[in-house]
Amino acid sequence: MPTSAPTSRAQVLGMPADRHDEILTPEALEFVGRLVDAFAERRLEILKERRRVGARLASGYPLDFSVATGRVRADDSWQVAPPAPGLTDRRVEITGPPERAMTVNALNSGAQVWMADFEDATSPTWDNIVEGQLNLLDAIERRIDFTTPEGRQYRLGERTATIVVRPRGWHLVEEHLEIGGRPAPASLVDFGLYFFHCAQRQIDAGQGPYFYLPKLESRDEARLWNDVFVLAQDLLGIPRGTIRATVLIETITAAVQMEEILYELREHSSGLNAGRWDYLFSLIKTFGHRTDFLLPDRAKVTMTAPFMRAYTELLVRTCHKRGAHAIGGMAAHVPGKDPDAHRAALATVRLDKEREAEDGFDGSWVAHPALVPVCREVFDGVLGSRPHQIDRARSDVEVTAAQLLSVRRISAPPTSEGVRTNIAVAVRYFAAWLHGQGAVALYGLMEDTATAEIARVQIWQWLRHRAVDRERVLELLDAELAALGAEYPWAPIDDIRIIFERTALARELPAFFTTDAYSRHLVRRPEGRS
Repeated sequence: MPTSAPTSRAQVLGMPADRHDEILTPEALEFVGRLVDAFAERRLEILKERRRVGARLASGYPLDFSVATGRVRADDSWQVAPPAPGLTDRRVEITGPPERAMTVNALNSGAQVWMADFEDATSPTWDNIVEGQLNLLDAIERRIDFTTPEGRQYRLGERTATIVVRPRGWHLVEEHLEIGGRPAPASLVDFGLYFFHCAQRQIDAGQGPYFYLPKLESRDEARLWNDVFVLAQDLLGIPRGTIRATVLIETITAAVQMEEILYELREHSSGLNAGRWDYLFSLIKTFGHRTDFLLPDRAKVTMTAPFMRAYTELLVRTCHKRGAHAIGGMAAHVPGKDPDAHRAALATVRLDKEREAEDGFDGSWVAHPALVPVCREVFDGVLGSRPHQIDRARSDVEVTAAQLLSVRRISAPPTSEGVRTNIAVAVRYFAAWLHGQGAVALYGLMEDTATAEIARVQIWQWLRHRAVDRERVLELLDAELAALGAEYPWAPIDDIRIIFERTALARELPAFFTTDAYSRHLVRRPEGRS
């Protein structure tokens, strides 16, 4: 692959702010530009293929494991790379946006890994993106300690979690940075800036540049990321295989290509993660036009549902067959002030983590530091002093594509409370997102883009199949917007209504609310803020 072609000129459109120049150096922008020049066209082809596959599935073409790649699945000889330093024991992973306070709290939480999330948990204002990169750089340099005006101190402890960065997905662009006159792929901006500034620093600290890869839909997308890794390492003189990446299996098309995805990334792979919320969103987005895929209230679609069990058990079997970590899904509960509610939430989390540990997962996710102890206790009980249970092959598991799609046993019409909750979550999340906050506690759960997507896509599906009345939805929407405006006078009610109408009430379902044209316009305001 050529590494010497000149890059197109980079133009920063976002407003400058304090210390932005430490991240947006000419050398760093040149590096990002080299990546964009090499891979922007392939990214567009990937997005075209997504649309083509989506149209085929919508027309009735069956989803199944590929015959063409059967040899990859049948070949028992290949394995992914051995665990990298800092990624051997992953029993508890905490996630959150790379905000300054969150960075300190997550690194000090007692979790083995912190996923610094530029994707679902970050509203893509220019300040959030660049300051997130600054916070990671400061954390690695151990200069992130600070005291708030109220006197609250944030100090890094002696032992901190391993940093794993989740860049935005292939479907998004960074409107505040243009390469050659076009918005740069957001995934390459997030990856490139972090890798340029922090890869060697992480290596010098005894670890490495590690990533979570979101929203992949095929092995070809994994191959594209692998080629990005190879070029990035070559450009900076870093040995190939230093990068490690965990792929989130959060689309239904990726679920039937798990082994192929590991194979494409095998030199750089560190496993798979069960991204449960986006997985449900993908299922509805792909098959929501069919009446036999009508899902009930989100709260009723638990991980014990047969089709979700098939998905998670296949993930564990696939990972352990190839020597990779299998990481479980998110515990999104947020501790509240009510002691009884808090105990009930912890009990729910415990049951969820017990199921994962007993199924063979090597670790799991939590959204709040208060959930780290219960997750650790559960996995300690199964793992003991072992760092993982990759040796547990789960050869007893056999999963068909039909089982992954078997939702009929839980199919049910929505309840009035389910409709109301989805509207409230979507509306309140849109308000937070437009205000620059990508992760927000709502009704005892930490909500992010993934759960907002489920909320709005379920409304769309229920309306399409006449499971709810459109006038009732509009009535609930008006009531929620009125309550939101009274509680938060700053909330842009008209903007929120338009986004809800375009992403939940439209005849054709937009793939992602974050790619909606109106949302992009708001993100690209001249002052660089949503």
